[in-house]
Amino acid sequence: MELTIAQKLDALLKLQSIDSQLDELVKIRGSLPEEVRDLEDEIIGFETRISKFQDEVKTQDDEIDRNKTAKKDAEKLITRYKEQQMNVRNNREYDAISKEIELQSLEIELADKRINEASFRIRTKEEEIKATQAALNERKEDLRVKKQELDQILAESQEEEKTLKVERDEQALTIEERLLKSYDRIRGNALNGLAVVPVRRGACGGCYNVVPPQRQADIKDRKKIIVCEHCGRILADVEGAPEPVTPGRR
Repeated sequence: MELTIAQKLDALLKLQSIDSQLDELVKIRGSLPEEVRDLEDEIIGFETRISKFQDEVKTQDDEIDRNKTAKKDAEKLITRYKEQQMNVRNNREYDAISKEIELQSLEIELADKRINEASFRIRTKEEEIKATQAALNERKEDLRVKKQELDQILAESQEEEKTLKVERDEQALTIEERLLKSYDRIRGNALNGLAVVPVRRGACGGCYNVVPPQRQADIKDRKKIIVCEHCGRILADVEGAPEPVTPGRR
């Protein structure tokens, strides 16, 4: 059975009423869901940063181990060269061994320098890890508090929201697909979520622009679906009697 325009408008008004109630529940939650998501993302970022710092510390630890090994090898060579120096046959051999000892001594100095540099980088990274961990712990506590607040609000409104969503689905089935799509599109573009509004005090209930008297009369007749010339919202009714139309007035 084909619905009349008046019935279609009443169905849209009822759907808008349900959606507005759902919007109010979302408004009660405020920015908490977004704050929770932001904190969760921030925590992931801190954890990733700490993991990266720890990898860098491990790299520097490996660098220290390599240089300690190189230093020990150089010390062993110096010991051996000094023993060989005791048994040289001429100055030429003595000078050659002395150069090798000098070379290995430089290797030890270089290894010590690299060990010190790596140790400094480790201390720096450990300080960064400590600071980041403190920030992470703070954010985790913030998240715990925010989640607790959100869970409490959700618990209080969950049953009402569930009921409203069922009502919305049932109400949406009473509206033809083309009209429902238009409603959803208009609602999606409206900052206040209002797609269907009445005319109040001679103005659109959505954008508050003046609706001409003759157009108010057409809206009240409910013979066709009329939208606001300014915002595109569906004008479903006129609160109170339409303003009288002056003969000859445009």
